[in-house]
Amino acid sequence: MRAMQARKPLKLAPSILSADFARLGADVEAVHEVADLLHVDVMDGHFVPNLTIGPPVVESLRKHTDLFLDCHLMVDNPEVLLADFADAGADRCIVHIELGDPRPLFDELRERNVGVGLVLNPPTPVDTVMPYLDQVDLLLVMSVNPGWGGQAFIPEVLDKVAAARKEIDARNLACEIEIDGGINVDTAGAAAAAGVDILVAGSAVFRAPDPLAAARTILAAGEAGRAA
Repeated sequence: MRAMQARKPLKLAPSILSADFARLGADVEAVHEVADLLHVDVMDGHFVPNLTIGPPVVESLRKHTDLFLDCHLMVDNPEVLLADFADAGADRCIVHIELGDPRPLFDELRERNVGVGLVLNPPTPVDTVMPYLDQVDLLLVMSVNPGWGGQAFIPEVLDKVAAARKEIDARNLACEIEIDGGINVDTAGAAAAAGVDILVAGSAVFRAPDPLAAARTILAAGEAGRAA
């Protein structure tokens, strides 16, 4: 079993993509007790087929919650949006390795005092992000192809999680690992066992009859998987 003594407590990040946008503040408040951060999916209709939200929603959220706002930018041109997200109150912006060299984006985010995250899609080799793990606060491993909520978990991505975990631990890096896509009570344990620090869960939380209870159950399943 992999040594866990240096690991921080497992975190849960409900994804507002599956919340009711007509009552977004209430939905966020409903899970506040168990949420460590909020995952904000930003899609432009080009990089991914879906079209979601932008800085105005982040600005509105910032006024109504003190939770950490983790903004996943699934967009073709994140550089034109970073200032707006920083001004809106984003705590971190996560950008895609598939867009090319991410270092200019990292530099701008640091200059704006915004946390830095890097994400890779299921088809992308994990080796593409390894050179940047010492430059980011977060590595997000997508466990579905991004664009739509409610998709089925792709278990093969756990090999990427394990490889990144091994590299981060070997180099004693501060980078956390997050996983997003198909996370629920049935998949959280395997994801946590592979080495993730943060579970993103959307439909499994916000579309449950009792979102707070669902969030607690998912987090407990993850903690059990980690301890196994």
